[in-house]
Amino acid sequence: MIDGSLLLLGITGPELTPEETARFQKLQPAGYILFTRNIVSAAQTRKLTDELRELSSTDLPIIAIDQEGGRVTRTREIAPAAPSPPKLAARKDMGKIADAGALTGDLLRLLGVNMNFAPILDLDHFPETQNALRGRSWGRDPQRVIDYAGHWNRWLRKSSIASCAKHFPAGGRALTDPHHDLPSSPATLDELLREDVIPYTALMPELDAIMLAHVDFPNIDPNFPASLSPRIIRSFLRDQLGFDKHLVLTDDLDMGAITTRYGRGEDVKLAITAGNDLAMICHRTDTAEAAARAIGELSHSVTEEARDRVERFRRKKLHAPLKWSDQKWADTCAALARLATEFPDVPENQINSPVAGY
Repeated sequence: MIDGSLLLLGITGPELTPEETARFQKLQPAGYILFTRNIVSAAQTRKLTDELRELSSTDLPIIAIDQEGGRVTRTREIAPAAPSPPKLAARKDMGKIADAGALTGDLLRLLGVNMNFAPILDLDHFPETQNALRGRSWGRDPQRVIDYAGHWNRWLRKSSIASCAKHFPAGGRALTDPHHDLPSSPATLDELLREDVIPYTALMPELDAIMLAHVDFPNIDPNFPASLSPRIIRSFLRDQLGFDKHLVLTDDLDMGAITTRYGRGEDVKLAITAGNDLAMICHRTDTAEAAARAIGELSHSVTEEARDRVERFRRKKLHAPLKWSDQKWADTCAALARLATEFPDVPENQINSPVAGY
């Protein structure tokens, strides 16, 4: 049996290849994620997302993106980037934060995107460390993150874009970059409860989904990283903290943190069994059928729970794209450009993580 309904897949380029079209028609994944490689122009991107919807057996497949502002802006070749979370947090201007969230949502909905993998709720424990979060975090203090990321998230969602908080439980405790290998943190559950999970619990009613971190917490689960851990996902996130109704998904399973330790098939089985509703494969999409076959081998009781959450999320959280308007696109880009001019670039030390280049 092949079950692609619990997969979120990347696309190789700005147009669907015949092989991808056939693969997506066969697997019927829950949705897709766009990267810079998929975005050449506004018209081309909207055509691509329209085609993805047409391939789906449901009216609203997930069409997601990482659009955080600053250096993680997938539309940077076709539209101005909103200010980064650190810049917005440093200004402490709730009006500007609201503008950034709302304009991000308007831009994405015009392009046919219905879900944004943001806001980041990671506390910035190691601001000088190359752990993939440089220039992306809203701050170190939980209350600041709640205030600023929560306000941005509120205005993003007012534009009818579903949000996804990340990287649970504490991606900011990583000392290395999970794009390359698996980071490890000695943090205990009590330490996470005192700081790192506070933004998640405080913002719970306003979060649509949660993305898991590829970080090892051996003092919590000595066997699996957070993204594949039943202890962290089922016991902690869902049962103890109460996120039993939220959509939960892995970070990209093609990151070095996972590929250096698990094979394709084993990784998705572990992900869904641990309590994730979706397994995300961003780059090695030619392995999607092997992943779907592996999910098809899981018990019905495990996959049914995930499918129910995906369907509820699709029905309650996703919205159809805006009708395309050249004028609306131009106005949104102009407003983003005006906002960006208020937050001039500040020279940074070299940032080596590949996350901004995707």
